[in-house]
Formats: sequence, structure tokens, C-alpha cells
Amino acid sequence: MKTMHIAPVALLACAGAACAQSGVTLYGVVDTNIEYATNLPGATPGSSGNRVAMQSGGLSGSRWGLRGVEDLGGGLSALFVLESGFASDTGQSQQGGRLFGRQAYVGLKSSTIGQFTFGRQYTTLFQLLANFEPMAYSTQYEPAAVQTGVNFRSDNTAMYTGNFGPVTAQAHWSFGTGAPSANPAGGGNGEVPGQARRDSGYGAGVAYSAGPLGATLAYDQYNPSTPLGGGAFSSGTVRKAALAGSYLMGDVLKIMGGYRWGQNKNANGSVALRDDYYWAGVNYQATNALMLSLEYSYQKIKTINSAPSTQANPWQVAFIADYTLSKRTDLYLSTAYARNAGLAMDQATVDLNATGYGLGAGKTSMLGAAVGIRHKF
Repeated sequence: MKTMHIAPVALLACAGAACAQSGVTLYGVVDTNIEYATNLPGATPGSSGNRVAMQSGGLSGSRWGLRGVEDLGGGLSALFVLESGFASDTGQSQQGGRLFGRQAYVGLKSSTIGQFTFGRQYTTLFQLLANFEPMAYSTQYEPAAVQTGVNFRSDNTAMYTGNFGPVTAQAHWSFGTGAPSANPAGGGNGEVPGQARRDSGYGAGVAYSAGPLGATLAYDQYNPSTPLGGGAFSSGTVRKAALAGSYLMGDVLKIMGGYRWGQNKNANGSVALRDDYYWAGVNYQATNALMLSLEYSYQKIKTINSAPSTQANPWQVAFIADYTLSKRTDLYLSTAYARNAGLAMDQATVDLNATGYGLGAGKTSMLGAAVGIRHKF
């Protein structure tokens, strides 16, 4: 995205030669659309209906942020990112009203060793799959929470990223993810004396990119807490592992897809959910201004609450036509059809998934279409 630079002295206190080598960037995205969606829950219990509404974040979550880098010499630099999400249709803060709910971290980067960052960050699994998503994690209809988990943004996270030629290696540890807990009393905060495992998370993975080929392999684990009474908690486990690949044909067509294995266990060790998730799709640069994207997603639900699943397996087809007006502004059409779940596979499983597209009573499918504008600054 294009960014606007602000003089560092206006935002940072600095002195001497280090100030001259520092830089801070203000950046952001404003994305708003008009959407038509079918078979949503109605105003009265047991009913359903269609809706026309203004929505924020069709292709990208609306946001503004600051990022900065300071050259410390000897191939070492300091860096930070503060990124705030907001709803462009109402102006309200998102991510639970956090000021910098999308990202908030600081770190050091070495030209030889790699980068170490500390704060609220995306998990390794989420980051390494980003280049293998046909819809590029488009906010409105991408089943990101089903694919990568509700902990895809995690608080209190230490992360390492190293680039070694065509290979990128990444790993993270969260002392308390801050993700939605199985019980609101758990808070998802972690970092409780004597309960080191409570709401913790970690992951690792590698990615390869050379010429037209790309591939990645990543693992993620999240340990959500549940109350035992008397102020005590016990932790379950949510494990996910994914393998994905891509192939670029010339400069106009990119084919990609992947598989994600998942297993959620309760604190007592019983299996709450065992599922497999598959996706495949393409990006096609039809003209210099027009990009077309198509994605198919399928979730095979194998076990629910330690018993073989009898639930119909959710699937979704999504399509995006994105027309560029300039380097900073584009118009888009985004559509999706989901079966056995709401859009973005909402409420398809016992996963905590609050995307706002739960099916209305007695409905088994949902169609959504949105026309919007996105501006980057």
C-alpha cells in the first residue's frame, strides 16, 4: 500500500545522529460497501430474512496505523507497528474497542540473524498462509477463523522471523493470547501466577518461494482456559497444522491451494472437534486494471464431542472482481455462496467464530454480494 511520510520529530522524541536516521510512516485503508445477504436470522425468534446494509471492510479491514524504523548501525535496526481497526460505516473502533487492536509491537531486526518482535501480532500460521489465499484474507467472506483459529491475532506474543534466501522461517510464543475464551470469565488473558499454560499459544513454520513456485508448512497451538470453580482453571488444546502451495503462470495467473488439519480437545482430554479444511483457487489479472479471484473452501467435520459427526459438511464458493482506478483507489464486487453454514462458514462448527453471518432458522445456505470502494493512504 502507498503511505504518507511524516517528519519523525513530530511524533518521536529523539536526539543526535539517531534522529536523522529514523522514520515514521502513517498509513491506512478505508473500505466500505453495500451488501445484500440472504437467510440471516430475523428480528423475531425462529424467523429469517434477507438484508441490504452498509458494511465496513469488504476486501480489507478499515484501519489506520503508524510504523517506524530506526537504523542503529552495524546491520541492526529498531522497529515498531501500531495499527488500529475501525468500522468505516459507523466510525467505531473494532477488535473489542482496542485502540491498536490489529497490531501493536516493537522489536529489533538484524541483517544477518533475523527479526524479533514483541506485542500483539498475527500468529505464524496466519502469516505464512497469507500468500496462498486466493481471496487474500478478504475481510467479508474469508473463513479465516475456521482456517487459522480465533487466536490468529494474539496478545503478549514474542515472534522470530528469519529470511534465508528463498526460505522464510518463523516461530512465536504467546504468554496469553487474549483470544475469545471458552468461558468469558477466562478472559483469554493468561499470564496468571501459577498457571503458565492458561490461554497460552505457540507456533512455527517455514515458507519457500523461488521462481513460479511457492510452498509453506506451519503449525499452531492455542490453550484456551475453562473455569473449574474456586478461581481455578484448566486448559484445553486447539491444534492446527497446514500445508499450502502456489504456482505462478506468467504474469497473469496464480494457482494456489492447501490443506489444514485441526483438533480441539477439552480440558479433560476429550475431543471437542476434529476437522479437515481444504481450499483452492486462482488469481487472474484480466487486464492491467482488473483482477479476478475465485476460491472454493470445504470443511470436513469428522468428530464433534468425541462422537462421529452427523453434521453436513460446510462449503463455500467466493468470487471477487477488483478494478483499480489508481494506485490507491479501487472498486470491487465481492460475492459468496455458502452451504451448510453462513457466509465465511459462520457457526459451522463448535469453533468460536463471530463473523456475524449465522444462518436463519431452518436455512441451510446463504448468498452474499457486495459492491464497494477501497482507498489506501
